[in-house]
Amino acid sequence: MPSPLLLLQDITLTFGATPLLAGAGLAVTAGDRVCLVGRNGSGKSTLLRIAAGLVQPDAGRRFVQPGAAIRYLPQEPDLAGFATTLAYVEAGFGVDAADGHRALYLLKALGLTGAEDPVALSGGEARRAALARALAPAPDILLLDEPTNHLDLPGIEWLEQELAGMRSGIVLISHDRRLLERVSRSTIWLDRGITRTLDDGFRAFEAWRDTVLAQEESKHHKLGRKIAMEEDWLRYGVTARRTRNERRLANLHALRRKHRERRGAQGVARLDAAQADLSGRLVAAAEHVSKSYGDRPIVRDFSIRILRGDRVGIVGPNGAGKTTLLNLLTGALSPDTGEVKLGTNLAAVTLDQRRETLDPQQSLSDALTGGGGDTVAVAGQSRHVVGYMKDFLFRPEQARTPVGALSGGERARLTLARAFARPSNLLILDEPTNDLDLETLDLLQERLAEYPGTVLLVSHDRDFLDRVVTSVIATEGDGCWIEYAGGYTDMLAQRTAPRPHVPPAKGAAGKQSRETASQPAVRPRRMSFKDRHALETLPAQIAALQAQIAGMSDMLADPELYARDPRQFRETTAALAVARDGLATAEDRWLTLEILREELDASDRKP
Repeated sequence: MPSPLLLLQDITLTFGATPLLAGAGLAVTAGDRVCLVGRNGSGKSTLLRIAAGLVQPDAGRRFVQPGAAIRYLPQEPDLAGFATTLAYVEAGFGVDAADGHRALYLLKALGLTGAEDPVALSGGEARRAALARALAPAPDILLLDEPTNHLDLPGIEWLEQELAGMRSGIVLISHDRRLLERVSRSTIWLDRGITRTLDDGFRAFEAWRDTVLAQEESKHHKLGRKIAMEEDWLRYGVTARRTRNERRLANLHALRRKHRERRGAQGVARLDAAQADLSGRLVAAAEHVSKSYGDRPIVRDFSIRILRGDRVGIVGPNGAGKTTLLNLLTGALSPDTGEVKLGTNLAAVTLDQRRETLDPQQSLSDALTGGGGDTVAVAGQSRHVVGYMKDFLFRPEQARTPVGALSGGERARLTLARAFARPSNLLILDEPTNDLDLETLDLLQERLAEYPGTVLLVSHDRDFLDRVVTSVIATEGDGCWIEYAGGYTDMLAQRTAPRPHVPPAKGAAGKQSRETASQPAVRPRRMSFKDRHALETLPAQIAALQAQIAGMSDMLADPELYARDPRQFRETTAALAVARDGLATAEDRWLTLEILREELDASDRKP
């Protein structure tokens, strides 16, 4: 095995009374693709900063091979002191000669020109400039903390390809499941201050994590039983024997201390949005709405009806006008032409994407209560602030922690806590997934799916869109927006090749125009022999794959498997991931062919 370019051993770091890192480690060799995962506040970003040499741990060893170049992407970059974004990126080459061509290529690929004044950049533009600076010198070690934040979908796909072509050893923190699955080859799990390593990519992580936690819980239960047995011996054992077994008594005290000091796995946040009275059935209706800035059309002749209970996603590249369209639909911005009618009894709550309303000097408790007392109003009822903090996985001792000292993920949870405390029947979410850990992201998806009101959502998270929205509004360029039924994957399936936008005739409904524009390409007149054979044989293949998946899932449910045979556990986990992918592919193929068969049958029945 090659020697590591970067090595962290037994890293310990304490903030306040609670140790953040308690023996964490990290090893990166040339060409590694490591994803670093863990709950918000577990110390992932801190460990990455220690790896970059920006934070000094209380104890432990950091070793870097002499001459190895390390580049680090922070969550909040500082561009102060640079005249242009190009100068900022070129400074990232360090002692190496700056490659202006590569710097410009990266900036342009990320939607910048290189001539921007850093002072005038938005938070997203500053992050993209910092990403270009980290990638530019093609370092030996690349440390990336949430690189997809503020990237649009084309940018995320470009980043996947760029990372795949690099020789650097990469350590990646991200909430984007698809990016982690496609990039990572090994996984480091940071949990309760220590790190565990899985020699497999993120695709196998969640099943492995659940097994490890189940084994840990089983051991903790056995420890409790052992303590009960020792206590029974102390109560009912012979008195003379008790004096001769002081060592056994000392062991019991040690067992009790171990049981008491155990740090349990972090729980799951409770994301229950306070509910207002139902809105009217019609939430918003836009009729032939247009909006331009100068000569540039942002929205052109767009019509839509949003009803109570709809979950509408808005997607498009950065700068396409997603936030402008969202503001038009909610009445926050007036159109140049056309009309937007809002429904009755609307109680809207907007998630503050940039978290500009958070005061970094304010304590966590004051940020939730508004600085008044120790209670927070949730859906019109008073709750103690500490109890409400626990719903969002904050510890009681964090009540007086300044907001500025919270991690990015903790600030994201604070923003959710403030938004969900207010009664609403319309949630307006602009990039809500930034900095959320995977477990909290899963729960947010579930809560939005159960939310009885209406959701308007801007997001670049493909998986999040597929799980939450009922329709997607996508840009087609030149101010043209089209609504597609279903999630992001459904939108891709319905989308046809780009073509010029044809405005609807005067008085024609916008919905009819969108339906015409989103019709699928012409189907073939008949099915091929290969398609007919696949349609007949796929159900048996699907049943066989389902049986395989059930068998392997039962095998992995054995909590002792990993301890007994780690190799079999890894092989079974990998085979399970392959089988699940095969099942999804087979089901999609069968569904596509069945829809095609039904369309052809209906066409044949027409006179």
